[in-house]
Amino acid sequence: MSIQQDDKTLLAIYRDPATREKGFTYIIQKYQERLYWHIRRLVLDHDDANDVLQNVFVKVWKNLEGFREDAQLYTWLYKIATNECLTFLEKQKKNNAVSLSDVETGLSNTLKADAQFDPNKLEWKLQKAILGLPEKQRIVFNLRYYDEMPYEEMSRVLDTSEGALKASYHHAVKKIEEFIRNS
Repeated sequence: MSIQQDDKTLLAIYRDPATREKGFTYIIQKYQERLYWHIRRLVLDHDDANDVLQNVFVKVWKNLEGFREDAQLYTWLYKIATNECLTFLEKQKKNNAVSLSDVETGLSNTLKADAQFDPNKLEWKLQKAILGLPEKQRIVFNLRYYDEMPYEEMSRVLDTSEGALKASYHHAVKKIEEFIRNS
């Protein structure tokens, strides 16, 4: 069985009590890397990303039986992952009793601590620019730019209108362009 099977096949394997764990394993194998990088771009730290990803799959395991297939499995998984990231960042803020700008500074410091960090390389300037965005714009930019998620799907993940998402992405791109031009 290939993990490249379509989601309906994977869900059918999962829903059969005799192959439930195998089906769940296939779903994890198919989506874990994409979800990891989505999470990593939001929380930055590898260990934190792994922790959040683990929480995502625990939630998926607990709720997959009730998944009604109103949306694509991919969309549903990204929604859980995005919400887990937001919860993680919110907890960081509360645990440290710090403002959002302090959390963003912490994320920036995590980025700079990476052994590969070179502030003169365009890819690092881009990462620093993305970190400077407000949380919502950062999420929208990451979903659109890195995950190439269509606005329609993003609307389901973030429970926001397509128009608002397009505006957020446009503002994010303008801020990033300005940051890179001026740095």
